Amino acid sequence: MTNAVYRHVARLADIPAGKTLCVVVEGREILLCHTADGVFAMDNLCSHAAARLCEGRLKGHRIICPLHGAAFDIRDGSALSRPASVAIGTYPVKLEGEDILLAWESGAAELARG
Repeated sequence: MTNAVYRHVARLADIPAGKTLCVVVEGREILLCHTADGVFAMDNLCSHAAARLCEGRLKGHRIICPLHGAAFDIRDGSALSRPASVAIGTYPVKLEGEDILLAWESGAAELARG
């Protein structure tokens, strides 16, 4: 992400610790995960069956897919268990006070889909 800018996507109060929130940036669903170590952002679709991860469970640094139980590391998107074997995209996040800012390169959604 060389031309990324940080965009406001939510407030910390919108996501209690241990919970997730799905936001939409340029038509792409991004899952925000609030853990004891901070807020992490990743694509909201499982790489195995395109299930919405916001409907799954957050356990520590793992998000569990609601469809087949695949687990992903929210810090780097890596697939931790089958049936998923392909990592999903993650995005840098920073906090400014209560604001959650997501690093986003304009047009990134189109590039990822294309």
